Amino acid sequence: MKYIQEPARSIPVRDEVDVLVVGGGPAGLMAAQAAALVEGTSVMLIENRGSLGGNMTQGLPLLGFLGRKGNEVIKGLPLKFVERLRERGQATHHRACPLHVSLTMIDPEGTKRLAWEIMEECGVKVLMYVMCVDTIVEDGRVRGVIIESKKGREAILAKCVVDCTGDGDVAFRAGAPMAYGNDQGIAQPPTLMFSMRGVDSRKLRDAVADHPDIYDIDFIPNEFFRADDNCTMVGFRNQVREARKQGYKLPVERTIFMTGMAPDEWWVNMSRVNGVDATDPEQYTRGEELCIKQNDEIVRYLKAFIPGFENAYVDRVAPFMGIRETRRIIGEYILTEQDIFDCARFPDVIGVASYPVDLHHPVGGDCTLMWCPDCYDVPYRSLVPKDIDGLLCAGRNISATHLALASVRVMGPAMCLGEAAGKAAALCVREGVEPRKLDVARLQQALREEGVYFRP
Repeated sequence: MKYIQEPARSIPVRDEVDVLVVGGGPAGLMAAQAAALVEGTSVMLIENRGSLGGNMTQGLPLLGFLGRKGNEVIKGLPLKFVERLRERGQATHHRACPLHVSLTMIDPEGTKRLAWEIMEECGVKVLMYVMCVDTIVEDGRVRGVIIESKKGREAILAKCVVDCTGDGDVAFRAGAPMAYGNDQGIAQPPTLMFSMRGVDSRKLRDAVADHPDIYDIDFIPNEFFRADDNCTMVGFRNQVREARKQGYKLPVERTIFMTGMAPDEWWVNMSRVNGVDATDPEQYTRGEELCIKQNDEIVRYLKAFIPGFENAYVDRVAPFMGIRETRRIIGEYILTEQDIFDCARFPDVIGVASYPVDLHHPVGGDCTLMWCPDCYDVPYRSLVPKDIDGLLCAGRNISATHLALASVRVMGPAMCLGEAAGKAAALCVREGVEPRKLDVARLQQALREEGVYFRP
């Protein structure tokens, strides 16, 4: 590889704040709001795309708000966010689901709008269309980040930074120890979601309920789908096998689609590109190109093999691939799959999750789901990277094993962890301590006051 020498230059400081949140997805939104609600805290949120909400704008359901017993385990600011959407007719109720524990459908455009409103209400400075390209580290402590935009290269200084990039960009560039993928270094594959309208939902539901011998559904009794309610249909393995015999090239073993907000709207989650490293732009580009081609074939398959889709059409395509896994920090504690299966409790708990270990196989086209009996704690230490001060992480880049991440990565828990990280960052600034030295009891009290759920 060739290299060039870039001349040294002075970088202008665009802004200085108490708390800087990098990444405006589900975790980042909650982190910025939680930090800003600590009186006297100046907060800035930066995002490289043109809208806020991240994966909440892709047509995906919010997963994980209910526990295995049907109780709400994600509360606090995330629940308030959903309730505001529901008041506008832009979110459904939390429907208990035997497969995914719970589903909450949300309107992508309404989500974008509400995110802006909340940032404005809280006084969060929002800066879009900027890439975090480096960190400012002094004596092992993150002092801010370097951004790039059409304006050029600039610095933003902060007393505490929260990495909600999903890919651990800030932690990685700061030199924090990181992990990636499974034992072979392969991550879960990404997917490019799309929605179809014009689906005869009554025909689909009745066909599935009336003919379990024809339309096989994973784990859930077929009758579950007769009701006009939000759901995810996962299965139709018989149809996939038959389609392949007829020459269809499908990347997955199962058919996966879920209700949207409109009665005739279903979102499809079937494209898959194994072995893509979404932190490499060349691989990311190639992956998205492959997903587009796969989706054309998936549409053809759905219209030919799934009842109710005969006259359906593609209405919207997600603005970017949904990334399930890239880098993860190695933190003060690594959450494990055994913690999940044991319903682990931790003295430094800052949130509770109950979503199953939902592993889209890094190799091949299948998935595996494994459930915990009830719910499990996520410890504060999993948000604190080793060896680097002035930094917290939230979302799918927290400290967890490959399998544990397959549970905690979904949007309900991610929002919960974002709230905890943002609140912790603001308290660290107020008390003048590093994140690893924060009095967690003080943080837990602040989260309880905000309505966060803790197990009795």
